[in-house]
Amino acid sequence: MSLFKTIRSHRLLIWALAAVVLVAVIAVLSPQQLPVTLYKLSLVCLAAVIGYHLDRALFPYASPGSYLVDNWKTVIGQSANNMDKLEPEYPVINGYQRIFAAVLLRRAIVVTAVILGVTLGL
Repeated sequence: MSLFKTIRSHRLLIWALAAVVLVAVIAVLSPQQLPVTLYKLSLVCLAAVIGYHLDRALFPYASPGSYLVDNWKTVIGQSANNMDKLEPEYPVINGYQRIFAAVLLRRAIVVTAVILGVTLGL
């Protein structure tokens, strides 16, 4: 297995370890703030889930996956074959690249707005 494939399969492992270390640092330096920190983190996670589902409810026929050439759920095992080539894992239908980018930005904006709304409202 190549180094690239190993790193790709564990791409969030470093961030998860960093999060655990930071929570441990908070617990040692200021244990009274640990419940507040975990409460705020849980609210941000909940807001992200709500924002995602709000986007899906508001735009049911414009999901990012609908602009891909193949259904990514059925060809997920074949995406590793393209890693050595200079091709995208999941290509976008010709002529829809800008619409695909706009859909991705729309979803990011909706999720960000919900997260900001929840976090600023506290």
